[in-house]
Amino acid sequence: QVQLVESGGGVVQPGGSLRLSCAATVRSLYLYTMGWFRQIPGKEREFVVAVNWSGDTTYYADAVKGRFTMSRDADKKTVYLQMNSLKFEDTAVYYCAALYIDPNRVASQGVVPPATSVNDYEYWGQGTQVTVSS
Repeated sequence: QVQLVESGGGVVQPGGSLRLSCAATVRSLYLYTMGWFRQIPGKEREFVVAVNWSGDTTYYADAVKGRFTMSRDADKKTVYLQMNSLKFEDTAVYYCAALYIDPNRVASQGVVPPATSVNDYEYWGQGTQVTVSS
């Protein structure tokens, strides 16, 4: 059973920074696309960023490009979301997500880009609150 545990949320002033972590109980990050999503009460969960199974392709939502950076440590089976220049509108619960990528699919398809839809992901963390407030 895959478990994802987020940490690092908190309260920060506009313009500040936070780093979120997501520890995954998986055999290897090289078998998973990993993503970050966020949700405000009353709104749908929205895509923030995702990295593909090999770690060489990362997609960012336009709203966070140039401010957020996703990275991963395959040895620690942990992904990170570095958030800089935070804005009020970044306030949300942030969720880590994982999608298993079948090696046979990679062998037959070649490039498997990171998924960006909520419906694509199989596993979710419990979420961590990020509040940007002055």
